[in-house]
Amino acid sequence: RKGRRVGFPRFKSRRASRPAFAYTTGSFGLVPGDPRALRLPRIGRVHCMEDVTARVDGRRVLRMTVSERSGRWYASLTAEEPPAKPAPTPPERGTVGVDLGIKTLATLSDGTVVPNPKPLGHAMRRLKKAQRRLGRMTKGSGRRERQRRRVARLHGRVADVRRDAMHKLTARLAASYSEIHIEDLNVQGMMANHRLAMAVADAGFHELRRQLGYKCRRTGARLVIVDRWYPSSKRCSNCGSVKAKLTLSERVYHCESCGLTIDRDVNAAVNLRDWNPPVAGSAPETLNARGGDVRRADAKRRATQAPAKREPSGGESRVRLGAAPGNRDM
Repeated sequence: RKGRRVGFPRFKSRRASRPAFAYTTGSFGLVPGDPRALRLPRIGRVHCMEDVTARVDGRRVLRMTVSERSGRWYASLTAEEPPAKPAPTPPERGTVGVDLGIKTLATLSDGTVVPNPKPLGHAMRRLKKAQRRLGRMTKGSGRRERQRRRVARLHGRVADVRRDAMHKLTARLAASYSEIHIEDLNVQGMMANHRLAMAVADAGFHELRRQLGYKCRRTGARLVIVDRWYPSSKRCSNCGSVKAKLTLSERVYHCESCGLTIDRDVNAAVNLRDWNPPVAGSAPETLNARGGDVRRADAKRRATQAPAKREPSGGESRVRLGAAPGNRDM
């Protein structure tokens, strides 16, 4: 036969794998006249916690995957989507710089501060207590299985709080501004600092950038990724002078040249807003931490990056729509 070589079957573990099943044929999909319900073969009507009909919006459902996560069941619908339309031209709503951080999730160049919910940090005490109880119980017992579900629900709560904060912030930015400037953070390098690794992971910088990418395409806004080596925190937003050193403990920026005193995060956000791509062939503006040429480091980073994938033009595409079914109606 053609294709990959077939070996011995690998059976899934009931405890180690995520419970999930999918439908591609049969009587599955929406329930006519019932916007908050799904129909599953051999099961029947299942109530959902959201309006599934509005999410599908008249498109034909091709596949439905039902999976369990943190004690809750979710349904993911794959539906046909018409050919992609060109992004709308947004009205001129101005440009904003976004400085990401740990203490505050985001600081905008207009002075708006978005607090960081820190879901993992706030739930760490309960998680430690629940996981200690889980470790003391006998493996295979019913009490251990119930405690494992409690730990899973705590982790699910942490993920839900983080995801909710990300969606609210990114949706607000994409709808309120026509151009958004964010910095290209070296998250992997920041995670090397073990004193900040948990806080950096809890902030979810990569997820925020990913959500901004597709939401800006929906609204027609432009997302600009500022160069990683641009000294947004060390540069004065008034006169342009750059400090040689700026410690993390200095939360207020004082400029020795013009005497400007401004919040450190607001100063960085203003610099990100005013950033313009350097002209090709121009000299580097600053040096990196080791004193090397910025152009060399930037060229090395670009050489290791994978080429960008081209978007398909025309034709039918597929979109996944999530729904959370609840208990089955008896």
